[in-house]
Amino acid sequence: MKEYETVIGLEVHVELATKTKIFCGCSTAFGAQPNAHTCPVCTGMPGSLPVLNKKVVEYAVAVGIATECEITSYSKFDRKNYFYPDNPQNYQISQLYEPICRNGRVEIETDAGSKFVGIHEIHMEEDAGKLIHDEWEDISYVDYNRSGVPLIEIVSEPDMRCAQEVIAYLEKLRMMIQYLGASDCKLQEGSMRADVNLSVRPVGAKQFGTRTEMKNLNSFKAITRAIENERNRQIDLLEAGEAVVQETRRWDDAKEYSYAMRSKEDAQDYRYFPEPDLVPIVIHDQWLNEIRARQPELRDERRQRYKQQYGLPDYDADIITSSKKMADIFEAASEICQKPKKVSNWLMGETMRLLKETGQDPDELTLDAAKLAKVVELADSGALTNTAAKEVFEEVFKNNADPQAYMEEKGLKTVSDEGALKSTIEQVIKDNPQSVEDYRSGKQKAIGFLVGQTMKAMQGKANPGLVNRILKELLS
Repeated sequence: MKEYETVIGLEVHVELATKTKIFCGCSTAFGAQPNAHTCPVCTGMPGSLPVLNKKVVEYAVAVGIATECEITSYSKFDRKNYFYPDNPQNYQISQLYEPICRNGRVEIETDAGSKFVGIHEIHMEEDAGKLIHDEWEDISYVDYNRSGVPLIEIVSEPDMRCAQEVIAYLEKLRMMIQYLGASDCKLQEGSMRADVNLSVRPVGAKQFGTRTEMKNLNSFKAITRAIENERNRQIDLLEAGEAVVQETRRWDDAKEYSYAMRSKEDAQDYRYFPEPDLVPIVIHDQWLNEIRARQPELRDERRQRYKQQYGLPDYDADIITSSKKMADIFEAASEICQKPKKVSNWLMGETMRLLKETGQDPDELTLDAAKLAKVVELADSGALTNTAAKEVFEEVFKNNADPQAYMEEKGLKTVSDEGALKSTIEQVIKDNPQSVEDYRSGKQKAIGFLVGQTMKAMQGKANPGLVNRILKELLS
């Protein structure tokens, strides 16, 4: 059997985080009642005219700058004509001839090292509506809330060779766009969607094989499985002496199977022509410089700064900056309490545990940075034992409780009164003569048992450091 190389390019659609749609004033909020966010423009009513949302252009340019693209100073919109029930105008306003960004690149890291993936172009367009199929009644409904939501489509060069590179590229894009604030990139809500163009060829061959396009990929796991499945399917066809058909395929993740949707051998002509209702977009130098000046610090830059400014190890910096929300909380809390490593420990430990327990994504964090800083200060000062601090933090995480008030209400404050502690420790020593004898005979671990007995007697509220000191003084 020959050895084959996989060749992959992606078309990534990203819904932009504008409050209103690309050509009208309707809301882009996710989760509304069907057809609640519609108007004559986004439902394609005769006589309605589009008006371009300036923020869409600025987001597209910001992503272009971050991906090292050339920004097109004079770009235009075009009509892509096709009929489909969720496309109310029977055309989509997109960009074919003069896209807003061209010729960029993104650097990715995999187990094989780093490499660049080329960006062929980034163009702006409007999203279509959504069809909802009711198999029980054998009927389909259409929801136009999504119709007219602004998209950018990021078209890569066919530079990826395996699923790991594809996921690294998508994660890099998602992180970059989230840090820019251009989109939340939630795959589960469809605000980031990827179509995979894949072909195989014998290792060493220069000519590309026949490619297929994989759709319906709404998670990184689904994308990985679809790539492996399609690669193997094409190789099996070629080994059997059959040809790969150029077609669009739909991936069923539940069945881990893809099936043909339509052939692209004689793909329909979309009859593109310049959009007559929208004027060209001119990106003059002053506007471009203003957008460039507003570019925030991206993940790679922030990760490097955290290591230098806060002295975080590589592992901490990687975990903290893997979510912009978490990085923002870390920075704000560290500024308040001036204990960055301890803030990092709480985020990587208890925060990640509670996120997993509640099924939340780090980008859904609503943790109050000031309250996190307060928990860190209470624990670090000894006002809370480690166990009590975790209880307080969980209440802050789940119910946004005030740490100081909760600590006092529940009586969790550490007992640091030497007189009260000494009395309890003397009783523990009296009740455990064997452990006392073991310690005095050189068995240092015996003191741990005595500390534990003291903490038990104090209901976990004793200051452990103080308990250790008093114990050693009494035992010596």
